[in-house]
Amino acid sequence: MPQEVSLAELDLAAIIRPGERVVWGQGAGDPISLVEKLLEQRQRLAPLEIFCAGVRSRRLVTAEHADTLSFTSFGAMGNLGGLARAGKLRVMPTHLSQVNGYFAAGTLRADVVLVHLSAPDGDGAYSYGLANDFQHAAIQQARVVIAEVNDRLPWTYCDRRIDPARIDYLVRVSRPLPQVRPQAVGPIEERIARHVADFISDGATLQIGVGAIPDAVMALIGDRRELGFHSGLINDRVAELMARGVITNSRKPIDTGITTAALLVGTDYLYQFAHKNPAIRLFTYDHTHRGEILSQLGNYITINSAVEVDLSGQINAETASGEYIGGVGGQGDYVRGAQLAGGRSIIALPATARDATISRIVPRLADGIVTTPRSDADIIVTEFGVAELRGRTIGEGARRLAAISHPHFRAALEEAAADLARRGY
Repeated sequence: MPQEVSLAELDLAAIIRPGERVVWGQGAGDPISLVEKLLEQRQRLAPLEIFCAGVRSRRLVTAEHADTLSFTSFGAMGNLGGLARAGKLRVMPTHLSQVNGYFAAGTLRADVVLVHLSAPDGDGAYSYGLANDFQHAAIQQARVVIAEVNDRLPWTYCDRRIDPARIDYLVRVSRPLPQVRPQAVGPIEERIARHVADFISDGATLQIGVGAIPDAVMALIGDRRELGFHSGLINDRVAELMARGVITNSRKPIDTGITTAALLVGTDYLYQFAHKNPAIRLFTYDHTHRGEILSQLGNYITINSAVEVDLSGQINAETASGEYIGGVGGQGDYVRGAQLAGGRSIIALPATARDATISRIVPRLADGIVTTPRSDADIIVTEFGVAELRGRTIGEGARRLAAISHPHFRAALEEAAADLARRGY
């Protein structure tokens, strides 16, 4: 059984060895109290390697903590951007479907795992609560597991359970949960969402990313029937559509009747809705992102975003102006998964950035970073329309992409597209 320790008395220097790698989960799954304690005591722990996929507080992990800690992640999403801008984040380009396997094979080392768990249910079983991503795979390899058990965390059904005997140290807390509210939706997002919604029919199974565009799409499809959901995350909009009987998963060929994801990212409304709700199940990335699973979903519509798309159809979702701001994440998994299932993959983005001074449809990717290759690109959507690229030549695809660019940039992009055609593409 785990050794129970109060947070005030927790001495990580007596547990963690210098040079070890410490791992914690993604987004709302990160154990903030344990992370705060590690940062407090880092001078006594140095040097340490950290593998994480983000932390809830933008102010919690900063470049100053890289004095004794080295940080690695599979992207610079959200709050890891500051570390990336300071040159203090090592980025590992990988599909999320691969991460669990990397831990299992030892490609990614996990010496110490910090994990955020709910209080146990009546049978004494703990739940991963908000995030069942790659933590279980990391725990299987770890020398030490330290659990932050939060009595405010919802108890959710997960495909894996942690054996209490696998927990070495347990710290009890009562800490408010992160509140990630739906983003404000403006006229551009609404126009994009209307184009996207045209591809969503009754009985389709959906995957969405984060941001105002997916929120706008979800707000438009309340008149659909018997939708399914299989994604990396569940947010408030998904819970609302479940409560209204729009998302039922009744036609989903696998996980029938169950909303499937790895993470909960929302507000207390979502967390209360998910608490002991058998219609929601959190799976590891092996299930939420793996092609063999996604290929069984039939009419699968995946909706993701990008920083920019070039005229050949190459998609960059990782860098902007030379700075790492995103990651490969699940985009490649879902773009390819939709194809395998016989569905459609949609990349939706505003046509411009920085107050319409920069086009996001470009002749060629500025930083040369390709998150999704042109051979996998399917549907690109901006507020100016839809470009369907599947089965098109490069030249035809370029003409279609130029046609959905902002009018301020369209003439130059049409000329670049014509040049591709003249060169035989």
